[in-house]
Amino acid sequence: MTATDRSIELIHTAAQAAADKLAHDIIAYDVSDVLSITDAFLLASAPNDRQVKSIVDEIEERLQKELGAKPVRREGDREARWVLLDYVDIVVHVQHSEERVFYALERLWKDCPELELPADAKATRGKAAEHAELRAAEEAADLGGEW
Repeated sequence: MTATDRSIELIHTAAQAAADKLAHDIIAYDVSDVLSITDAFLLASAPNDRQVKSIVDEIEERLQKELGAKPVRREGDREARWVLLDYVDIVVHVQHSEERVFYALERLWKDCPELELPADAKATRGKAAEHAELRAAEEAADLGGEW
C-alpha cells in the first residue's frame, strides 16, 4: 500500500498551511504499510502554545476551504501543547517544540517513507534548533546583564 492521491493532496495543503504560519520542522510520513487506520502523518511544531493553536487553526481552515475536509477528531486543544487533527486519510500532529523533542515521533516512524512536501514546508527543517539556539543566546545575554 501507499498513500492515496487524496492523502497526498491533504498532506500538501496542510503542510503549506503550517509553513505559512511559520511552523518548524514540517515532515510527513507514509504510514499506510504499518497502520490500517490512516495513510499518512504530518508533523509540525512551534515554540509556543499560541503559535501551535494558530497553525492548527490555519490547517483546519485551509483543508475545509480548499478540499472540503473536516477533522473527525481534534484532541489536545485546551493545552495547545500537542494538538492532533484526525482526517481519517491523514493525521496531523502539531506539537510544542518541547513535546516534539520529548516524544520524538520521528523515531517511531523513521522506517516509513517520507512524503515529498512543498518547498515552503521543506524550508522549515532545522528551524526548531535555530530557535532554541537563539533563545539560549538571549537568555545568556539577559543573565550576563544581571551579574
